[in-house]
Amino acid sequence: MNGIRTKGSTIVSGEFGLKAEEPGWVTAREIEAARRAITGYVKRGGQMWIRLFPSKPISSRPAETRMGGGKGAVDQWVAVVRRGRILYEIADVPEEAAREALRRAAHKLSIPTKIVSRNEEI
Repeated sequence: MNGIRTKGSTIVSGEFGLKAEEPGWVTAREIEAARRAITGYVKRGGQMWIRLFPSKPISSRPAETRMGGGKGAVDQWVAVVRRGRILYEIADVPEEAAREALRRAAHKLSIPTKIVSRNEEI
């Protein structure tokens, strides 16, 4: 996961976005929790785009199991995120509301993020 993400690193549809600052795995539960935080704050107003999808299965063995017997069952699904990836986009809401909604969503994720806008994108 080293390096900076070039694909998916610009805001395409919305006005404000949440950008990953470090690489990592984002689980499906974190993605859904952040989505609920955004929609709950803006009261289902505006538009939102989720720009990542959990496509990597992570398996785990049951506790207190002996070695051997093959690989464990799929425990969770994660999205592999590299630095610079836009995770969420939001539009059609005031700037203060968009920034607060994205700040609340950032608290639900396990990777550090920053809020970017279309006109100040780096």
